[in-house]
Amino acid sequence: MMAWQSPISPGISWYEDSIDDRPEYPPLDGSTTASVAIVGGGFTGLQAAYNLAKAGIDVVLVEAHRVGDGASGRNGGQFGTGQRWWPEEYEDEFGLTLSKQLFDMAENAKRYVLDFAREHDIDMDYVQGHMLVAHRTRFEKYFRANPEIAAERYNYPHLHFMEKEETATRLGSARYQFGVYDKNTGHIHPMKLVVGLARAAQAAGAKIHEMTPATKISSEGGKVRIETARGTITADKALVATDAYTETLEPVTSTHVMPIGSFIGATPPLDNFPPILPGKESVADSRFVVRYFRKTKDNRLLFGGREIYSSEKPNEISDHIRKQVTEIYPALRDVPFTHAWGGYVGITMPRFPFVRQVAPNVTAIGGYSGHGVMLANYCGKLYADVLSGKETELELFRNLKVPAFPGGRSLRAPLLFLALSWYAMLDRI
Repeated sequence: MMAWQSPISPGISWYEDSIDDRPEYPPLDGSTTASVAIVGGGFTGLQAAYNLAKAGIDVVLVEAHRVGDGASGRNGGQFGTGQRWWPEEYEDEFGLTLSKQLFDMAENAKRYVLDFAREHDIDMDYVQGHMLVAHRTRFEKYFRANPEIAAERYNYPHLHFMEKEETATRLGSARYQFGVYDKNTGHIHPMKLVVGLARAAQAAGAKIHEMTPATKISSEGGKVRIETARGTITADKALVATDAYTETLEPVTSTHVMPIGSFIGATPPLDNFPPILPGKESVADSRFVVRYFRKTKDNRLLFGGREIYSSEKPNEISDHIRKQVTEIYPALRDVPFTHAWGGYVGITMPRFPFVRQVAPNVTAIGGYSGHGVMLANYCGKLYADVLSGKETELELFRNLKVPAFPGGRSLRAPLLFLALSWYAMLDRI
């Protein structure tokens, strides 16, 4: 297998082509100092930079490519509700009290992102409404119970169970058996949020440098040094916010956060297909290798569904996605994709974010496991709050056990490929 590669894509994303203005930030030019150095220009790093700068803390952020070139600017754009799994699934392991704290934290994250966008006048194309749909009838008991549990135990009365008829009407497809509708969440245009966030961070006083890959992080004598080809940043504290793109930069993070490839295709505007997602909600299904899709503001279908667990890049993204699209929407069989793109997201063994001090004065945050649109933004904000001396919910993640992937760097990708291929096979049975 090849080594994990950067930069990111195959393919230019529809997100990139659909924005008019994407500011550039100059590369680092010579060595500098800061109170806090941040590596990574996605949601986590930019939110940390914005909130630190707003608090009057001197902060420098470096990004290896363009701001938003990683998962933050290329993802499915779905918010979701709660953590990665339904909250009742955590109760056996954590108990109701901690499970509810984690759920409430995710709701706080949702509110934070929406409030941030309103405060900074960022039009991120937010559309309310989300569906989780079942591809197998054996899940019916759990789907029926979920809305009642959410209302009674988690104070979340925004869900209802969809029978097959309602599911088919809302989807414009009879492919799924039933589902749960969530009226209190939705989806966004992630690149618009990234662009607006970077502008806000710079306006607050953060120094942002694109095209400046960090090559080494060292911590000694109470200082952290971030080395780049264009100079060294010496800081009191550092945040590693590289998630799936950590590679060899920080070894503790790279053993706990595994990159997996995920790929999306975009159709032209579907003005001649009114039954397909008439409410433009986002959708995720019950497969372990989840399929996720939604309508854009201009009526395109964005469909993500092919994941890879090895380091090899697919040759024909659109062909694989098309097979999955036409299983759900046969009428789209001959509709071309205008864009097909991919990138890597970071996952952890338990699918919780990895938050840890990985060296003296160096914190790493990542591994959002496909649930990062809300959580990545909020964790960046919480990191800044911690450095400002505030008590925060970030300790909930810091205290969770997130073990390293087995097999070390040489075997972890093949082992994960085998394990997740097994689950993908079960999805088909």
